[in-house]
Amino acid sequence: MPIPIDTRRKPTSVKVHVSSGAGVDIAWSDGHASHYDFTYLREHCPCATCNDEREKKKAFSAAVPAAPAALPIFKPRPRAQAATSVGNYAIQISYSDGHGTGIYSYDYLRTLCPCAECEKEFRASAE
Repeated sequence: MPIPIDTRRKPTSVKVHVSSGAGVDIAWSDGHASHYDFTYLREHCPCATCNDEREKKKAFSAAVPAAPAALPIFKPRPRAQAATSVGNYAIQISYSDGHGTGIYSYDYLRTLCPCAECEKEFRASAE
């Protein structure tokens, strides 16, 4: 039996502002609107390589006692260079740092919405 689709995770409008660098704006079928900066999306890339890196960092930080904060290394903010639609279910973004394998499903993007309402609704229940 197929799993019913959560209509709150279905977009009615998707605007990707690559040339201006403004990010991604999505209007959802339940009336909610989400805005994602490209830096935020790059940090939450869902590809296997990025997921593996996040798991390694989490395991390392749990295994090593907290050290005094080191000076951060300057990294330029990643910019989107291109974005393509993947079927009717996702977008794929290529970044200035050479990364472009992450496919952001609309289901994942709704879960990732940075607003407090979505954090409470989607991310708190997933943990």
